[in-house]
Amino acid sequence: MEQKGDIALIGLAVMGQNLILNMNDNGYTVVACNRTTSKVDEFLQQAAKGTRVIGAHSVEEMISLLKSPRKIMLMVKAGKAVDDTIELLLPHLSPGDCIIDGGNSYFLDTIRRAKSVEGKGMLYIGTGVSGGEEGARRGPSIMPGGSAGAWPLVKDIFKAISAKTPDGSACCEWVGDNGAGHYVKMAHNGVEYGDMQLICEAYQLMKYGVGLDADAMHTIFAQWNTTELDSYLIEITRDILAFKDADGEPLIDKILDTAGQKGTGKWMSVSSLDLGVPVTLIAEAVYARCLSAIKDERVVAATILSGPEEKFSGDTVAFIEDIRKALLASKIISYAQGFMLMREAAKEYGWSLDYGSIAMLWRSGCIIRSVFLEKIKAAFDKNPNLRNLLIDEYFASLIGSCQGSWRRVIAQAVTLGIPVPAFSTALAFYDGYRSERLPANLLQAQRDYFGAHTYERLDKPRGTFFHTNWTGRGGDVSSSTYTA
Repeated sequence: MEQKGDIALIGLAVMGQNLILNMNDNGYTVVACNRTTSKVDEFLQQAAKGTRVIGAHSVEEMISLLKSPRKIMLMVKAGKAVDDTIELLLPHLSPGDCIIDGGNSYFLDTIRRAKSVEGKGMLYIGTGVSGGEEGARRGPSIMPGGSAGAWPLVKDIFKAISAKTPDGSACCEWVGDNGAGHYVKMAHNGVEYGDMQLICEAYQLMKYGVGLDADAMHTIFAQWNTTELDSYLIEITRDILAFKDADGEPLIDKILDTAGQKGTGKWMSVSSLDLGVPVTLIAEAVYARCLSAIKDERVVAATILSGPEEKFSGDTVAFIEDIRKALLASKIISYAQGFMLMREAAKEYGWSLDYGSIAMLWRSGCIIRSVFLEKIKAAFDKNPNLRNLLIDEYFASLIGSCQGSWRRVIAQAVTLGIPVPAFSTALAFYDGYRSERLPANLLQAQRDYFGAHTYERLDKPRGTFFHTNWTGRGGDVSSSTYTA
């Protein structure tokens, strides 16, 4: 009797291959398929040799090799490739079969695709998968959403292959309808952008502000990884700083300082603007990458534009501890903004998100995994309706204890002419969020002056709008009220 597959996976790049091997290790028979069929043969002859993995050289063959209801996971490039693959599959599927998009797809595309596939009688999942090559092979964080009826079909497989927390819990749970899974993955990646930029700014301050070499910073990051900053990104930064090139010199010092971005950070920033949520740190992290990319312009500008010539002359040990606390405080802002955005998106798109559960999805396997997330889980367990992490007792106390260091670090960076956009915008958000009064009263007066857009008054009920004839020449008729 011909062996039948439990699930198929299309797309044999690094993530796809490693997920297949992970599934195989956990007792599942996987049908491997790829647009370039020679990659199927190479995979079977090399990485998958001796496994239960079955190769398929066409969609028809792949379908014939699957148990019903069929489960087909796509690990292809986001965008048109996903749509094209879905269209290729649909004529061969039966009602109740399930398509799973495991790539970094834009959540609005996932909403559209789920509706379309469901309309044809099939099921659809858009799932975030985080952890990179190693995570895919050994256990990633998995964030599935889509057709609720699809979850029982993949639950056992996904939980088996996912990362596990120290207590053995799977870093995989159903997130919500249609695009919820990919939205949560987008938020994960946005926080990742923020975390990485903050760490880079700490590195910049120590290297160019204090004058530390890679070995000294390696020691510092190793120590930081024993504190509240204990996380995967701090851990790998420690290792990167210790890595030597063939000539014995630190490899980090030879890497070109330009960075790209694949889109998820930008998508999160756009979504924050659409929803009116001030996700300032993550947007600034995206812009920092954009600024790094104009390397040739920066090289020229460096010969023309001047900055301060002052050198750091303070207590190095104390300043490094200040940097650690500034990094911790800013990291809290990054997570707070990410959860703010998910809360607003849930209202906008009708999702019922469990924020404590989401924190645990990220506790292991993914790029932003850290002990920090257990505190986020505890905050939402204590108050499921928590509007902002900053007003949780633990986080309010922690960020308060870091505040002096945070301000000193940014002031010193400005004095030395070292850019710290993420540190700075994080503090600006904190100061804005804790301010009972902001200067938007003047802004509203300006808008009413030039455009008759009206304003509300402190001494009148909210929702009552007023217009003033500021010059005596403008008249008393107001424009429509809007909040742009």
